Amino acid sequence: MKKSVSVFIFILLFGWSAQSQVTLPRNLTPQEIEQIAHGDFSILNSDRGIESPPPFTNIRAMAEWEEIQCLTISWISYPSILKQIVAAARTQTLVIILSEDVAATEAYLYGTAGGPAFTDLNNVIILPASYDSVWMRDYGANPAYSNEVEDLFLVDWIYNRPTRPNDNSSPQYVADYLGLDMYTTTAAPDDLVNTGGNWMSDGFGTAIISELVLEENAAGNPYGVTAKSEAEIDAITETYLGVDRYIKMPTLPFDGIHHVDMHMKLIDEQTLLVGEYPANISDGPQINANMDYVVSNFMNKWGEPYKTVRIPMPPSVAGNWPSSNPPASYRTYTNAVFVNKMVILPIYREQYDTTALRIWQEMLPGYQIVGIDCDNNPDNIISASGAIHCITHSVGVANPLLISHNPLQDTDNTTTDYSVVAYMNHRDGVAAGRMYWKTSLTGAYTQVNMVNIGSNNWEGFIPAQPAGTRVYYYVEGEASTGKVLQRPIAAPEGYWSFDVFAGNVVNEEAFQFSRLYPNPASEMTCVEFSVRASQKVKAYILDAQGRRVEEIYSGVLSPEQSKLFFNASSLAEGVYFIQVIGERGVYRTPFVVK
Repeated sequence: MKKSVSVFIFILLFGWSAQSQVTLPRNLTPQEIEQIAHGDFSILNSDRGIESPPPFTNIRAMAEWEEIQCLTISWISYPSILKQIVAAARTQTLVIILSEDVAATEAYLYGTAGGPAFTDLNNVIILPASYDSVWMRDYGANPAYSNEVEDLFLVDWIYNRPTRPNDNSSPQYVADYLGLDMYTTTAAPDDLVNTGGNWMSDGFGTAIISELVLEENAAGNPYGVTAKSEAEIDAITETYLGVDRYIKMPTLPFDGIHHVDMHMKLIDEQTLLVGEYPANISDGPQINANMDYVVSNFMNKWGEPYKTVRIPMPPSVAGNWPSSNPPASYRTYTNAVFVNKMVILPIYREQYDTTALRIWQEMLPGYQIVGIDCDNNPDNIISASGAIHCITHSVGVANPLLISHNPLQDTDNTTTDYSVVAYMNHRDGVAAGRMYWKTSLTGAYTQVNMVNIGSNNWEGFIPAQPAGTRVYYYVEGEASTGKVLQRPIAAPEGYWSFDVFAGNVVNEEAFQFSRLYPNPASEMTCVEFSVRASQKVKAYILDAQGRRVEEIYSGVLSPEQSKLFFNASSLAEGVYFIQVIGERGVYRTPFVVK
């Protein structure tokens, strides 16, 4: 039942309407902190949506890399960045802009300020709306599906900025335009505070978040929500979003907003892209400890350890970090958004951008990687504790064709065909599965018709290949309705790949190890060895059970290259192995982390 609006709240809303034209940071301003200390804002949280749990079974929160029907933004601050996002994203999907002045927003897009002038507004919808800030990710609603792939709906939490009531209610504009039901965690006992930047979903029942969610819903919280235990928070999240595994990490000491999107991102069901600071700098030690906790205690949806890929967290121009005095802005490359076959991410300075863009492209071959400067005038958004992911949100397609696949690993098998199994589901059923493979990027794909082997799993085989071969492949599903989708979604330009190496035997003619130092390892560690002849090589860290923990190198080594490096600070204490797999053999050597 909706609550009535008090005179106090009416005055507050009226006062805030004038502030909607100013730039509010992602964190609370000092004035907002004082206002929260003197006001009861709980009444602002409930005047929207359906205040009861979704009446569905097998609810599934969407992962960000899935197919979307629109990207949403609020037009208020940092217009040149918003314009660049619209220009890029509309080539992939519909862009919905919430605007308090539709004519002014159109004029900016058609003008030359902030980038090239638009000549049309194809694939762009501008909706008149009221809101307070640009941070759409934090206050936007999250897409979810009933019965895994059926009815699309939205779920909206109580925004953790009670002094921004128009932000809190603005997701209703998107829901109304798209004709979607929006369920809200606004009525006790399900009243729950959360924020979209502190939320990463794998699309299969797992979400990763910081422990901020526990603090914001604890006794004495300033949001007027009933105090909740961790178990109660988990139960609400499962009821509304289908998440049955809620991974919570300790907050970081120098990240004032404690949102996970500032230092990590789920790239797919098995890969965590994680920000990396130099040894013992800023939040580096806590990030490393958090990643060790996740990798050591949780498996991905296929029951395997998560793969972590590290990406640098750049300093300020002066070389300062968030832990410096004065602190530098929290520059990050993980604060990116998927837009179908595109990824849009923040960039800062070429010195660091080159490495970050290369890492993104290597992780997601075939995707269009678009960088937008977030660190310079007139739109220095990173100084407000946010970037690209923070100011965008997305809504999945109405009838998704869900495809999930555990990519094949490098192998020394040269005799048995390689089984490719993909999970495919659509509300109207899947009529066909196909797999395409090739051994040269310039070559043509060979099509293989996959067979339904039960439980929505489809299987096809790639013929065994000789040692020295790199195989590229992707899968494709076709629904009974005729809808076709590939995975990776950027295929055929995008693909997975694996290498076929020589037998799993030590070959002293191929490798000659000198030393691994320091050993025991704790931080930056060097593996010193040589190859007798140039060859393709992959190097991994294995745990004591022989499971891959991290890939530390992939490429061609020549005899002149003799050192590989890795950072052991994110590894738990114990025994590990370095495994180097080349075209002429495999070598493994132990080391200890203390």
